[in-house]
Amino acid sequence: MNSEIITSLRWKKFSVLDHGFVCLVDVMGDDSAIVQAARVSYGDGTKKVSDDRTLLRYLMRHQHTTPFEMAEIKLLIRVPMDCWRQWIRHRTASVNEYSTRYSIALDCTYGTVPNAWRTQSEVNRQGSGDCLEPEVGQILTDNEQQFHQQARELYEQRIKQGVAREQARKDLLLSTYTEAYWKIDLHNLFRFLALRMEPHAQYEIVQYATTIGEQIIQPLFPNCWEAFLDYQLGSVRLSRLDQGVIARLAEHNALPATSQQFLEHQDPTWKTLERSRERDECYEKLQNLGLIKVSVQNSSTS
Repeated sequence: MNSEIITSLRWKKFSVLDHGFVCLVDVMGDDSAIVQAARVSYGDGTKKVSDDRTLLRYLMRHQHTTPFEMAEIKLLIRVPMDCWRQWIRHRTASVNEYSTRYSIALDCTYGTVPNAWRTQSEVNRQGSGDCLEPEVGQILTDNEQQFHQQARELYEQRIKQGVAREQARKDLLLSTYTEAYWKIDLHNLFRFLALRMEPHAQYEIVQYATTIGEQIIQPLFPNCWEAFLDYQLGSVRLSRLDQGVIARLAEHNALPATSQQFLEHQDPTWKTLERSRERDECYEKLQNLGLIKVSVQNSSTS
């Protein structure tokens, strides 16, 4: 383990959003610790046929997850409460959060700049679309700032009047920042990063996940990070139905295919559906792989 790297990272706050941050508190293990754990299973002879990097890539590629559980990361994070709700859904970490029952709520909220307000996606119920016009965004931002101030004043008024902290907090905004210690093993951290660095994830949590991955995990676990990028984050998962579409297109010499050819050779179970997320996702995968000639917004309506 490179002690100099750990020393340079420990307690260094990497800024995220306007008032948020992530920082390393402690780490157990490194690339070599994962290799060591894997070789327990195979014996000393394994080292003769594969170096550390090759073995790590093999483990990641074939989803041998337990060696990656031998390393652990503990972070201190400051994050808006609405973003934290998504984060805490990953139930594979040990968490200790700042308590507003015992302490005064942090006096900072996540504010949206005028050009960052997003529309609701028309094809994804839980996603965003394009940004709103700056003029509209400015009005929304002004209203937001006023609302944040009013909510904080109400909270502080209750505290001054002697209201219990556990009750005074009940109308705090979801944009209020909270802090937490978050300890997780490397395998489950990679699962978190794979989901939260994905392009369809919410912008705010993508910023946290990307900062953790690139600023902390990459220098601490360089070979593991490389394998993660190659075999998890940068990979494409093809279902049996996806593979069937590709096989039929290849059989009819239709690669790369037009949108119409894709629809002609789509999976039979999709043909009767006016809208199909699975079909759209298959189309997007093939498009990203260069197997579709023409780009359309939604293959279901082609």
